[in-house]
Amino acid sequence: MSSSSDESPVEIVTAGGRRVLVTHPSKPYFAQQAKHTKLDVVQYYLAVADGALAGIRDRPLVLKRFVNGAHAPAFYQKRAPQKLPAWLRTVTLAFPSGRTAAELVVDDAAGVAYVANLGCLELHPHPVRSHDLEHPDELRVDLDPGPGVSWDDVRKVTLEVRAVLEEMRLVGWPKTSGSRGMHVLVRIHPRYTFDEVRRAALALSRAVERRVPALATSKWWKEERHGVFIDYNQNAKDRTTCSAYSVRPTPDARISAPLRWDEVASCEPADFTLTTMPARFRELGDLHGGIDESAGALEALLELAVADEASGLGDAPWPPHFRKRASEGPRVAPSRAKKSAAPKAARVRMPLITVANSPDKEAALAGLERWKQRHPEAAAQLAVDDVLVDSMRGRSSTWTRIRLNLRHVPEALRPPPEPPDPDDDPTRDWRKSKAP
Repeated sequence: MSSSSDESPVEIVTAGGRRVLVTHPSKPYFAQQAKHTKLDVVQYYLAVADGALAGIRDRPLVLKRFVNGAHAPAFYQKRAPQKLPAWLRTVTLAFPSGRTAAELVVDDAAGVAYVANLGCLELHPHPVRSHDLEHPDELRVDLDPGPGVSWDDVRKVTLEVRAVLEEMRLVGWPKTSGSRGMHVLVRIHPRYTFDEVRRAALALSRAVERRVPALATSKWWKEERHGVFIDYNQNAKDRTTCSAYSVRPTPDARISAPLRWDEVASCEPADFTLTTMPARFRELGDLHGGIDESAGALEALLELAVADEASGLGDAPWPPHFRKRASEGPRVAPSRAKKSAAPKAARVRMPLITVANSPDKEAALAGLERWKQRHPEAAAQLAVDDVLVDSMRGRSSTWTRIRLNLRHVPEALRPPPEPPDPDDDPTRDWRKSKAP
């Protein structure tokens, strides 16, 4: 790897005999705590390229671009840039909406450096290979802790996931998410449809929930969750998660770090950063290096899904942009569900209010603090998990929505509805244009 002087607006790095241009190399990408530049990110990815490639090679890649650094909003780009180097390739994907896009496929270290130069801190591959876009070869277990959930609980649920996978004769490969959660990757034979893989993931989520009901949940609606949510919908078509060795937009530049199973019970996410991971990689190599040799079958999980359905557990909600399934329950949050005249099992409607929408998470959190200052008596009644901070994702935009569950606030103290402050939903104009 070589480069020009620090003052130059351009750097050239070399990987595998290919020269890759790095524009604005000294641009601060982590300006708050870690103090890393754009060139630092590119050089990090070259240092761990063999491991990073294992998670993305031969897979279509969604580009999540932090062009102004980790502290600024990112945007998603499904379509590959029009002017690509001749040594990069694309593959055309069809999405549930009916649209198509030519997405980038990265096969070597130079390709990793190229996407890092585009501002891609995180690498977001689809769970399919470029020669078979309809049959995933990876089931992804995404463990997402709710507000106030301890890291120790996340680790305990991760170990329960391993136990269920072993009962299903499957091998899990754990990694930190680089944020507050954990991921477990499961290599599978590429003979199942996306719907079958998601169905298997839902059965797995419910099995873990039954083993540790106080710690884990498979409930889709945030107002019904507690503990660690096992996000089965990450296995729906067109969903991606950050792959191993991805850099996350945290102040200390944490990494989504592959682990051995004997590390899970004691690992700490803060130990794995852009600074520390290259040395760990040199010492231990790629801890997920054997994943391709561990492919398994989903029949046992699919049989568990059949048993769940026979017991009355139907399909769970899908993400909103998917077509409604016949076996799916109501696709509306319980707090917004209309009351029916027909007698049904009682379902509590939660008193939810939205207090902030903004592409800038800090601005949304500031709006939450202003709401608390305006309504101190109500704010004093809120539990930790009554504050729902949602990372929303549109077609190409991300934003933060903050809602409050007023279930613990006596009705006499509940403030009347107010417009969110701020109220900057970047998808509002697009949704209005699509409305009948």
